[in-house]
Amino acid sequence: MRLPIHINEHSAEPLYHQIESQLRTLIMSGQLEENTLLPSNRELAQNLQCSLITIRRVYQDLEAEGLLRTKQGTGTFVAKVDVEAGAKQRLEAVEAAISAAVDAGASAGLGRAELESMLREELERRRMT
Repeated sequence: MRLPIHINEHSAEPLYHQIESQLRTLIMSGQLEENTLLPSNRELAQNLQCSLITIRRVYQDLEAEGLLRTKQGTGTFVAKVDVEAGAKQRLEAVEAAISAAVDAGASAGLGRAELESMLREELERRRMT
């Protein structure tokens, strides 16, 4: 199974965090259903061209959150997820991303009007208005 996870090598966000947040989103959104067998640590590391240690950390963190479960000798599976909690998680993720974008804009010296214009342009580009 090939997961739709995309790494941004130019991002300041740590690699494990990029992978973890995208995998969490896939699970919480229902794109990865309960009992879905995930790629092995080694396979995912190879697919994403990252270290095995990075993938182990991602899987361990998500297992600690209750999103994954591992069966020795069988693999790592998506655990049962509370849909309502998933909706809340998605909103929190979007809020965090918007906050990070505003911080980045402020650090670059952009004002409110410029940030609003950039957001509007991006929404229009994606036809989300």
